[in-house]
Amino acid sequence: MPTISELFVYPIKSCAGIALNEARVLSTGLEYDRGWMAVDSNGAMLTQRAYPRMALIKVEIAAQELVIRAPGMSELRTPLDAAQPGTAARVATTVWRDAAYGLDTGDECAEWFSTFLGMPVRLLRSDPERERIVDPAYTESVGGATTHFADGFPLLVIGQASLDDLNTRLNAKGAPSIPIDRFRPNLVLSGLDAYEEDYVETLRVDDATADSAQGVELRLVKLCARCPMPTIDQAKGERDPNWPDEPTDTMSVYRANPQRNGAVTFGNNALVTSGAGAWLRVGQAFEAELGFGD
Repeated sequence: MPTISELFVYPIKSCAGIALNEARVLSTGLEYDRGWMAVDSNGAMLTQRAYPRMALIKVEIAAQELVIRAPGMSELRTPLDAAQPGTAARVATTVWRDAAYGLDTGDECAEWFSTFLGMPVRLLRSDPERERIVDPAYTESVGGATTHFADGFPLLVIGQASLDDLNTRLNAKGAPSIPIDRFRPNLVLSGLDAYEEDYVETLRVDDATADSAQGVELRLVKLCARCPMPTIDQAKGERDPNWPDEPTDTMSVYRANPQRNGAVTFGNNALVTSGAGAWLRVGQAFEAELGFGD
């Protein structure tokens, strides 16, 4: 039976994640996940794909503020509540080709991010009054879904055994093992065979003693096509000079998916179909419903 072995949120898109023992699940994903996003002077999103130093920006969720730190920078704080300040400018932006909407967090945040990244940057908070629609091609069967600044879906699920298998393949060619943070999942599951999450259609919490978590159901709807970001060492904010194209090179040998036009896939994107407001916790077990297509 699959069990949550790790939980992560990434409050600022493409910046460092936070490992949690428990997280509240909302219809848009885990609470505070990708609730903020850095944009350039044209309002375009910034990610580690072009700015790997973003991995060095660490965040902490305090009682009422998001605390932001980075090497050589003073501590920065910004409210968790999207309604503060009430006079924040509303900004239209995009996440890939999707329309998205944010609230400007102000000049202090802009100056901090601009200094660290060496270019004009504004920090946006997701606008609670404007929904960002998840691709209807994958959500029509559940009546639609919304998310904040995630690439495309509310949650990303990866099995620990899949990472273990990948690391075995890396080690066999002399490359070092990599940690799960390279793939930026929300839920890491133990108890699945390697890549079995590819075939999971539904996950339901199976914990009769956890009243607050009963009824949580996740629908896994699309394998995650991987960009070059897993090649970036999240602790250093750069590629390994000895293995700059790993793990992509290794995965391309056996994870190229013909159903995704040859894209390398790793992990499965999920929707929250019930249980918004409940909590997920490390150690919780799920019932998994598998499907193998036609």
